[in-house]
Amino acid sequence: MQEYKFKPIGYVRTKADTLPRHWSVSDVEGEIVIEPEYKLGLRDIKAGDKIVVIFCFHKSPAFSPEKLIQKPPHLNETRGVFSTCSPHRPNPIGLSVLEVLAVEDNIIKVRRLDMYDGTPVLDIKPYIEYRPYGG
Repeated sequence: MQEYKFKPIGYVRTKADTLPRHWSVSDVEGEIVIEPEYKLGLRDIKAGDKIVVIFCFHKSPAFSPEKLIQKPPHLNETRGVFSTCSPHRPNPIGLSVLEVLAVEDNIIKVRRLDMYDGTPVLDIKPYIEYRPYGG
């Protein structure tokens, strides 16, 4: 299989001491600091938008086969890793949908963080709600 190498486009900056397990239950605010060479790519992101942030679980230990089945802390049952949001994954990639509060220069101020301070950001995409075809 082919391997891929990624270079972060920025990082998370937050003062939060504790973080919720998932963005959908978070009100934590912080910033996505984008490397200056990518600043122009932020041009059309505005306050009120939602963005999908793809990041690296940089504090997770290396994956091992016994992590294919896990017990999420909020459930009383085990689950296969691909039906969980666990940071222990074959590829330590995470995804969060964040609310944009403001964009200033190369910094996106956001709400709903579930990422540690210093978390490497790999990509940002627009969040697009489902609309039935033709709707």
